[in-house]
Amino acid sequence: MKAPATLIAAILAVVSPAGSGEERGDSHQVPPTIAIIIDDMGHNLAEGKRLIALDQPITLAFLPYRRHTTELAEQAHRQQKEIMLHAPMANTRNIGLGPGGLSPGMDKDSMATTLRRALQSIPHVRGVNNHMGSLLTQQLDAMDWVMAELDHYPVYFVDSRTIASSIAGDVAAAYRIPTLTRDVFLDHEQSEEYVDKQFRLLIKRAKENGSAVGIGHPHTVTVDYLEKRLPELDEEGIAIATVSGVWAMRNGNRPMFAEGEKRAIRPALAKQGRSD
Repeated sequence: MKAPATLIAAILAVVSPAGSGEERGDSHQVPPTIAIIIDDMGHNLAEGKRLIALDQPITLAFLPYRRHTTELAEQAHRQQKEIMLHAPMANTRNIGLGPGGLSPGMDKDSMATTLRRALQSIPHVRGVNNHMGSLLTQQLDAMDWVMAELDHYPVYFVDSRTIASSIAGDVAAAYRIPTLTRDVFLDHEQSEEYVDKQFRLLIKRAKENGSAVGIGHPHTVTVDYLEKRLPELDEEGIAIATVSGVWAMRNGNRPMFAEGEKRAIRPALAKQGRSD
């Protein structure tokens, strides 16, 4: 099926070919498109720099207040990478959240303040997804408070879907926040064989549905795989987009926000202790 001209223009604007940029044979056909989010950015400087150096438009999700978050986010922005807040949320295994964490013991005001300060701590932030969150993303009041705060700002939300019963994406959609959901985790197991299997699943989902969202982490095996594999995708007819690019594809190329509709995020100094 041929895509409308406006959608083709959108794809050209937000989707980069995975390889050298050579022309495709059919410029009117929208290719299956993947978005890749790399979570847990801010800890690992070396792997973070390798990810930023990739030619493809991957999206980088930064934990707040980590040792290298600000430095890497600024570098990523200069390399035209899309930047997200990877917001720590309470999980069912009681794993510590670190600074900027959102937990069930918070009231509405403290949750809103913590989230707002975390947003302010990430330079050039465009979106938010949950770090862990298998407990909090099931709780209606907490998700209502989170989305009520996010609704003030020009940011999208990606439900990392760390538990099947997450309601985070549904609540975000109820607030009319631009929303996507993770389709595939790439590296639950840190082996090339596993990452390859999951990457093939991501491409399969994109071919079935037009686009798909994958989440990985700055593990050496993941970065090695992406450095090798992403440049090969153009010849296979697979495109790579930022998260906002995939959202545009799925929403008729309409803008996420009207001009002046949302409150600008004012950068601020970190209000919580840095985690190394």
